[in-house]
Amino acid sequence: MGPTAEPFVHPALFYADEAGYLAGTVPFVEEGLAADEPVAVAVPGANLALLRKALGGDAERVHLMDMEQVGRNPGRIIPRVLRGFADAHPGRHVRIIGEPIWQGRSASEYPACAQHEALINHAFTGRAATILCPYDTSALDAAALADARATHPLLIEDGVERASEAYAPDRVVDGYNLPLSCPTDARDLAYDAGLLPDARSFAIDHADALGLPADRRDDIALAVAELTTNSVVHGGGHGTLRIWAEDGHVVCEVQDRGRLSDPLAGRRPAEPGQLGGRGLLLVNYLADLVRVHTVPDSTTVRCYFRL
Repeated sequence: MGPTAEPFVHPALFYADEAGYLAGTVPFVEEGLAADEPVAVAVPGANLALLRKALGGDAERVHLMDMEQVGRNPGRIIPRVLRGFADAHPGRHVRIIGEPIWQGRSASEYPACAQHEALINHAFTGRAATILCPYDTSALDAAALADARATHPLLIEDGVERASEAYAPDRVVDGYNLPLSCPTDARDLAYDAGLLPDARSFAIDHADALGLPADRRDDIALAVAELTTNSVVHGGGHGTLRIWAEDGHVVCEVQDRGRLSDPLAGRRPAEPGQLGGRGLLLVNYLADLVRVHTVPDSTTVRCYFRL
């Protein structure tokens, strides 16, 4: 089956300047509006302002989102931004411009971004949607552009659309399933079922000492509670919690003996009436970044909370 036989279409748009950006995005939006399709745009703030101005009055008919806010954590984009919009329009073909990768992304964020782009293809299989993903060839490095060719079945460059010969999304997911090094000054706590309240208190106390704002205290407490409980239920009954400060974030991670075999875990919106299975999804909603490393006998989930 060729890439265009699927009702889901996922092209990467390569652009080098504002003119190229608008030439690739504005007609995409206008074609959707002309066909009475729901259209959403989730791009970084500067590009959002550029598109809003170019669309003029039509911008009022488009759901506009600043990706630097709604998609700061790449693990949040599929369930909250993309599926959130598509699921609000059941039975209709939707058009979305999603730009999750830009020059300001940190080295810690980028692997989760690349995995996100790859996983869109699985999350939307069989769905009537077109998600156009712009890539700035003047600002992004060669590795990011190579990943774009691997995560998108279609490529658009200089107005020409073609199939990507490098398309291999699962290779990207596996390639960024990287070990997560831990600093020597991290504080750690081994826990089991009887120490779950202690793990939560441990995280709150150390996050406070590291300067986490008081209004984020509940976020880190809930994330740690979800992850440590999941360890006890699914990860061998015990695990290790670690916490430290890094690059303007409080970072906490949970490591246990479980294996996370579903790469979309935590990236699917919860189904109506679903019982359980929401823990990692909730963590993605709470944290500013979530990184995961899993091997057959161990899983590490690391969460970042901005100071």
